[in-house]
Amino acid sequence: MTLLKANRVLSFDDDVDMDHPYGDEDEAALEAEVNGNWTPQEKALHEARLKAKAKRRVRKSSSRSESLSESLSGELADGDSHSPKGKVPVPNDRKSRTGKGRGLPKKGGAGGKGVWGAAGMVYEVEEPDVKDPNYDEIGDTVYATVVPELDERELEKTVNPIVQEYFEHGDTKEVQMLLRELNLGHHKYEFSSLAVSLSLEGKASHRELTSRLLRDLVGKELSESDMARAFDKILKELPDLMLDTPEAPQMLGQFIARAIADHALPLAFLDRYKGKVDCDHARAALDRAAVLLSMKREMVRLDNVWGVGGGLRPVKHLVKEMNLLLKEYLVSGEVKEAERCLRDLEVPHFHHELVYEAVVMVLESKGDTAVKMMCKLLQAFWKIGLITVDQMNRGFQRVYDELPEINLDVPHAHSIMESFTDLCYQESVITKQLRDSCPSRGRKRFVSEGDGGLIKN
Repeated sequence: MTLLKANRVLSFDDDVDMDHPYGDEDEAALEAEVNGNWTPQEKALHEARLKAKAKRRVRKSSSRSESLSESLSGELADGDSHSPKGKVPVPNDRKSRTGKGRGLPKKGGAGGKGVWGAAGMVYEVEEPDVKDPNYDEIGDTVYATVVPELDERELEKTVNPIVQEYFEHGDTKEVQMLLRELNLGHHKYEFSSLAVSLSLEGKASHRELTSRLLRDLVGKELSESDMARAFDKILKELPDLMLDTPEAPQMLGQFIARAIADHALPLAFLDRYKGKVDCDHARAALDRAAVLLSMKREMVRLDNVWGVGGGLRPVKHLVKEMNLLLKEYLVSGEVKEAERCLRDLEVPHFHHELVYEAVVMVLESKGDTAVKMMCKLLQAFWKIGLITVDQMNRGFQRVYDELPEINLDVPHAHSIMESFTDLCYQESVITKQLRDSCPSRGRKRFVSEGDGGLIKN
């Protein structure tokens, strides 16, 4: 048997009975394989024979399916051409091939890529899915912007620019809007303490603005208890504040009195400190507040506790202050003190009045001392930029316009004015154009007494 298997040639066209796929030799070979008597050559030959038989079975099954499809197509072609079942399939035909429906578009034209539905379709509210991981048993999910609470370090960095900008524009509503956007948390009272501390280092107008800000914030963004906590903190920090501002106790007392008068602080704020203050500076501040409240008991507000700042002052008051400033300078001769007083007035747009008053004072003075001192003062203000070119020109031009009236009281006003403008031009106080525009008094020469008072041409 072994010789026959080895010498037999494998043919791919051999017919094999499907009921008995293996012949007698194959069955014997299988028995030999089971018994373990096959050689490697016999084993490889047997595997090749099995693969060939499998390929023949595949070809036979495919040929049978092709014949079946041809017979079905012939039957359809013989049927009714108007029936959906009798139509021959057309490639790329999107209509239904099952014979169901009228061949209309899918979903009535509401389907397709990028389509949310038919025109005018209203979707109902979908019920939340319990299995959704974002499902909320309480109710609808509400999304809101959460602002983190500021700590002490971030609070000072955020509040300082707001207060400094407020000192420039003076709009309390803008500060309220900015505070609503911040989450101060339990540090809300520290805004008032920081504002008061910054105003102590500033000008009187800044302290006036701070008092107005505290008045407007109470009841809206801050409460009276928050304001009381703020002033409690300032009283504890008063010794440290005095290092930069020696007058801090007096100023703080004025702040407390103004806040109580504006109903920003409770009336019992001073009473709870009676006999319980160990710090001398805090006691001085509270005493100052008590004195101001006792003096102004009948007044609703201590509006003038910081004075009237800047451009809010009446013009007559500013003119009086500048006259007093110039008179003190003529007595003392201190330019620095005059500069400080002028800056404290906080009216840079009104400095032309100082130039006007200085020139008029020179015309009404006797001797050359006032001429030299006023020229020195204007030169100092000009160099440091306290008086601008426009303010200087406007002040001199006002004197030029009123010189005929001044000449009625000061007969030699024209000659004094000419000498003063020449001196100011030499010291680079005024321009050449301003000096040349100084009016000069024309001389009237008569021919003789017997000419009837005719003027010589």
